[in-house]
Amino acid sequence: MATTKRVAVILSGCGVFDGSEIHEATLSLLALDRAGAKAVIVAPDVPQAKVHDHAKGLDVPAEARNVLVESARIARGVIKPITELAMSDIDAVLLPGGYGAALNLSTLARDGANLVVEANTLAFLKAAYQAGKPIAALCIAPPIVAKVLAELGVAGVRMTIGNDPGTAKVIEDLGQIHVDCLAASFVADSRHKVVTSPAYMLAGGLAELWLGVDGAVGALLGLV
Repeated sequence: MATTKRVAVILSGCGVFDGSEIHEATLSLLALDRAGAKAVIVAPDVPQAKVHDHAKGLDVPAEARNVLVESARIARGVIKPITELAMSDIDAVLLPGGYGAALNLSTLARDGANLVVEANTLAFLKAAYQAGKPIAALCIAPPIVAKVLAELGVAGVRMTIGNDPGTAKVIEDLGQIHVDCLAASFVADSRHKVVTSPAYMLAGGLAELWLGVDGAVGALLGLV
């Protein structure tokens, strides 16, 4: 009997402009479930970089929220701090997008190619790559993986964020190779076990988003 593959899904809050993109996170969980894999949802237990009112389209400087607490909304409460997940308990890693990846999991939004990855997330991703665990990243999250690999001395990894020149340059400045890609597709670097898809960097709706996410999840599980 085949062993169920367990995938760490790293969330960055709840909401496209200050946390995880909810559609990307949910479709990732759906794709994993349909493939017979088990999602293990984690997040860093740190303050959000900012809070955004998605109804008004405005930041709320006076409000403070926690990344783990907000991510628990998507996880329906079944979540743990990323520091409490043992590498031996997972087979792969997946990072949905959303601006939280560029604000809470890293400083990409502010620093571009000079981004700093949140310390616990950085340690986890480094350990995952060194343990040979496949890693998938969607939407704006691939530069995080590019930075982690650069810090490990790994270069030339093929990845995508779609076709946005500025974000593609961040990936290239970090020593990796950006590949233009359609929203409904993905890029898989089988040598380095890294899978990326543009997701809402390009997707015009849920149907197109689903094709890219489902394909990326399938490729990820195929590398386990």
